[in-house]
Amino acid sequence: MADQKQMNVESFNLDHTKVKAPYIRLAGKKEGINGDQIYKYDLRFSQPNKEHMEMPAIHSLEHMMAEFSRNHSDRIVDISPMGCQTGYYLSVINHDDYEDILRIVEATLQDVLEATEVPACNEVQCGWAASHSLEGAKELARYMLSKREEWTEVF
Repeated sequence: MADQKQMNVESFNLDHTKVKAPYIRLAGKKEGINGDQIYKYDLRFSQPNKEHMEMPAIHSLEHMMAEFSRNHSDRIVDISPMGCQTGYYLSVINHDDYEDILRIVEATLQDVLEATEVPACNEVQCGWAASHSLEGAKELARYMLSKREEWTEVF
């Protein structure tokens, strides 16, 4: 990647052939005009260019993590799925405690395992309510939790 042009998007500068999923890494930090700090984390579930998550499971896990994570922190700005279907971005405000981020993600994924339904899985609250999988989301959560000891090892 050293011979490639530096890109504006942080993940485009990441050598995806060198990372070892699953992991959670700080992917960026931005300062707002009032001094607030936004931290963006790369929650990588699948090995880039080798495997990917299926859309109904990604969609349901997104709903569940977005809803449940806010039970564990008032610093959550957003949880967004990656278009490559290998993970999510977690954005938090004014919170740079990596160990606490790991705790929040772990607690959130535990909540997913205990869930009996996908929050907001209906045509009123969701733009594609037919594309969900509670069991798929639970499988992803189970897998990620089974690799908890590896979350800090990016390369």
